[in-house]
Amino acid sequence: MNTRAPAPSPINSTAPAAPGASVSSMPVWRQFYVLTKPRVVQLIVFCALIGMVMAVPGLPSGPELARMAVACIGIWLVAGAAAAFNCLIEKSIDAQMKRTAWRPTARGELSDKQALSFSAVLCAVGSAILYVWINPLTMWLTFATFVGYAVIYTVILKPLTPQNIVIGGASGAMPPVLGWAAMTDQVGPEALIMFLIIFLWTPPHFWALALYRVEDYRKSGLPMLPVTHGNEFTRLQVLLYTFILLAACLLPFIYGMSGWLYLAAALVLNAGFIWHAFKLWRAYSDALARKTFRFSLIHLALLFAALLVDHYFI
Repeated sequence: MNTRAPAPSPINSTAPAAPGASVSSMPVWRQFYVLTKPRVVQLIVFCALIGMVMAVPGLPSGPELARMAVACIGIWLVAGAAAAFNCLIEKSIDAQMKRTAWRPTARGELSDKQALSFSAVLCAVGSAILYVWINPLTMWLTFATFVGYAVIYTVILKPLTPQNIVIGGASGAMPPVLGWAAMTDQVGPEALIMFLIIFLWTPPHFWALALYRVEDYRKSGLPMLPVTHGNEFTRLQVLLYTFILLAACLLPFIYGMSGWLYLAAALVLNAGFIWHAFKLWRAYSDALARKTFRFSLIHLALLFAALLVDHYFI
């Protein structure tokens, strides 16, 4: 599921426990909980919820609200399963990186069998909820997202190519599509527009993180773009992607799925992202890279919040 990557998704955020904290001091249930990367999953579910809301004209009815709640639970469970599986597969890499060395799998606090069983149970329960109470299309799309992130991205793409985050970003961009399918039992063009926004947002978001964590990635042996192509090239890619992202963020207004309020928010937020990326390109510092990464999270959250507000009040 990604932000994360971290995962190629809106799956890149600070973990619920500080790096270096003693995981063994946590109760076992808490160790399992942190495997799900809660802050990452929250952003995934938020984006899925926006997809649900955008699929329903006007205010949702009581049954529609209940359907949204059930769909969010199912998506949360499968996304958490993907995150836990990622922690299991990358435990040796996580152990070498300051940002992730605290995770229970990296520290050996949870066994491989425990992590795998936990991931399998979450995936099975979440998939069953989506299949029985939502629709088979949403279940299969969500399961495909699990496979795309947990297997194709984590196992195949991430250790092989510096374009891992670009190709694997499709998995992290799926939440609005899942939300739309949950309410309509189909994938409409509006869902694909939201997918495209997150897909193009992911590389500049994640590469900003990779820039100031480059030594961690070099030590781990992962072929991240700053490691394989250098700092300057990566900064240029971040800047170029923010311009492409701006074009994608205008599509909801151009297509007619949003109005002037969203357009104003999109212009301001993308101008901010471009400005951060431009400053980062002109004169690099770890502090600027951190600011760019953090702003990218604000950018995505506020952009989708603007879609929501525009949908209801304009």
